[in-house]
Parts: sequence; C-alpha cells; structure tokens
Amino acid sequence: MGNGYTKNTSNNKCWHKFEEKLTSYTAGGNAIMAYCFLQLAIVETGAAFSPTFLVYCLLRFLAGLSTTAIMTNSTILIIEWTKPKFQVMGVTLSRFASGFGQILLGGLAFVIRDWCTLQLVFSIPVFFLLVLTRWLSESARWLIITNKPQKGLKELRRAAHMNGMKNSGVTLTVEFVTSTMKEELEAAQTKPSLAALFRNPHLRKRMFLLCFVRFSTWMSTFGLILHLQYLEMNIFLLHGLLGVLSLPANYVALFAMNWLGRRKGQLLFMSLVGISIFAIIFVPQEMQTLRMVLTVLGGGLPCAAATTSLCHANELLPTVIRATALGIIGIAGSIGGALAPLLMTLTTYSEPLPWIIYGVFAILSGLVVLLLPETRNEPLPDSIQDIEKEDKGSRQAKQEDTFIKVTQF
Repeated sequence: MGNGYTKNTSNNKCWHKFEEKLTSYTAGGNAIMAYCFLQLAIVETGAAFSPTFLVYCLLRFLAGLSTTAIMTNSTILIIEWTKPKFQVMGVTLSRFASGFGQILLGGLAFVIRDWCTLQLVFSIPVFFLLVLTRWLSESARWLIITNKPQKGLKELRRAAHMNGMKNSGVTLTVEFVTSTMKEELEAAQTKPSLAALFRNPHLRKRMFLLCFVRFSTWMSTFGLILHLQYLEMNIFLLHGLLGVLSLPANYVALFAMNWLGRRKGQLLFMSLVGISIFAIIFVPQEMQTLRMVLTVLGGGLPCAAATTSLCHANELLPTVIRATALGIIGIAGSIGGALAPLLMTLTTYSEPLPWIIYGVFAILSGLVVLLLPETRNEPLPDSIQDIEKEDKGSRQAKQEDTFIKVTQF
C-alpha cells in the first residue's frame, strides 16, 4: 500500500502542474468542464481495457488531470453564482456529494472484486455527465468582468427567469448591467496576467499565505492517510468509514464557517489535526484499536479543514484571475501531498520525526490563516483593484445590490 500511495501522490504533483492551463480564465468554465468530462469518460473507460500496466498508469494520469479541473471549476461556479450568505453552503453540499461518492466506491469495490468491471461501473456514467454540461450556466460574473456583457446578460436573464423574474427581458438590458457594474467593468479593461498575482503586494501576500496553507493542509492530510497502511483493518470498511465520517465533518465545517468565520474555523480544525497526529505518536503499535480511532477521527478533521480552506481561498481571490490563482494554489497543495510520503524516509533517523513534522505544519497552517482577511458575508472581489481597497463598505453595498437585483437570489 505504501508504494502505491507514493506513486499516486507523485502523480498528484504532476496533475496539478497542468491545472493552471486547464482552469485558464480565457476559455471559460463550461468549455473546460465539457472537455474534461469528455477526456475523463474516454480515458477511464479505456483504462478498463489497458493491455499493460504502463498504459493503465498513463490513462489514470490523464483522468486525474481532468478531475482536478472539474473540481476546481465546479467550485468556482458555485461560488460565483451564489450570494455571500450561502456560498459556504453550496461548496459544502458539493463536498457532501464527494463523501457519498467515497462511500459508494467502498461498497461497490467490496461487491465487485473484478477491477475491470468496477472501472466500467464508474466510468460509463461520466458520459451522461458530459451531456448534462450542455445545460450548465457559465458564470455571468466572469463573463461581464471579462468584457462579454452580451453573453453575461443572457446567463443573467436565464437565472432571473428561473428565480421568478418574469419581466427579466425588459429590466435586464446591457445598459442596466453596464451602468450597475460600471466600476467593475472599468477595472477589468486591463486583463491581468499570471505575473499580476505576484506584482500587486496585497494579492501577493494572499497568494503566498494561501499556498502555504494548502501545502501544509495536504501534507498533513496525506500524512494521516499514510498511517492507514499500519492498521490491520478491512480496506473496504475503512474506505467506507472515512466516507461516512466526511459527512458530519463537512456539516461541522459549515457550522464553524457560519458562526466562527473562515479564519477561526481553519485554526480550530488544523489545530485538532495537529493534536491528533501528535497523539498517534505516543500510542504503541500494539494498541491497534486506539490508533484506528485516532486515525479515522483525524481523517475527518482534514476534510473539514479542506472544505473551510476551499471556501476561504475562493472568496479571497478576484474573479478576473480566480481560476488561475487556484491552479497555482493547487500546485502548492500537490507538492505538499507528494512530499508527505517522502518524509517517511526520515524514520531511519527517528521514527516519530515525520509525524512531528506533519503535526507542526498542521498547527502552523492554522495560525497562518489568521494573517488573511475574514470573508464571512463579504462580497467576492471582482478585480485586483477590489483587493487593494481597504474600505469595502461601498463596494459591498453596490455589489450585493447588483447581484441580488439582477437575479433575485
């Protein structure tokens, strides 16, 4: 299990290197998702008929590349189509779906022991998901900010009609949208490049801090998963249990984000992750039951931390370059995940040393989050200029009025 896991985490590092290209804001989320669903369906189905292990690894590599872009763009669409009060609920519901998927995977893998058949059971439904992307709305916010008001207006009218605005065709005009979002459109006249993420001091600070948080979160998470190989437990049952545990973990994350805020929520969860890792160090190998309980409980905490971190990162980044920024942050996370199994080589010098590193970085990431702004009930920044503004009162009132008024969310 250890060798297989090391291989997978190394592949994760490669997958995320391509994530920035797949989530480029120049193509649009819908086109990216349709392409990625098509690629995912083809390569996953082809993997079931792989003649050699090398071909199988190559196809799984392409599948992981597509999955990363699908997950990133799905979260962006949820965030950009939802008012601030319900953004975390939308993201958490998507994480609930991931938990149910993990439970389903464990159950079907227990029933269907033939890997080829199991592969087809999960790959064929992806073709139906590809068809559904035809009715998926592009982000109107992204379209307007990137100087495509006509397309953005079409999506706004569609959303307004779904929300009960029968006269949306009359009230929603290009003039209305451009006048209401005049400030945002003026700021978006200059398309930001990749270098803009690090040229602006305010955005650069956010990027470095978010990269460190994602790096530490994934390294600690994969460190806990590495510990599973030491547990004498049915792998199907364990996989199902982790999926089940992710459901209440995400609910707790939703509650914490709404009541404590994004920063305090991440501090709480990552501190508990670090404490769980330190506790495992002092539990003898013979006490398998206690080690299993600590590992499984610790496996739910990173799930809550990841949900909180995902929401916070999306809310801190401007619309014009959000996807690209998330791609870079994803690279930082994948480096942390790839580094986790490599740290296990330090056991030759000191057996608890890797676990100490996992725990320290988990607690550090929780503390670093406190250096980032709180985003609870705050409007999404649309441009880099929004990041620079210290007084968000006028922008919040205007943006919320625009988004609610034109779509009736």
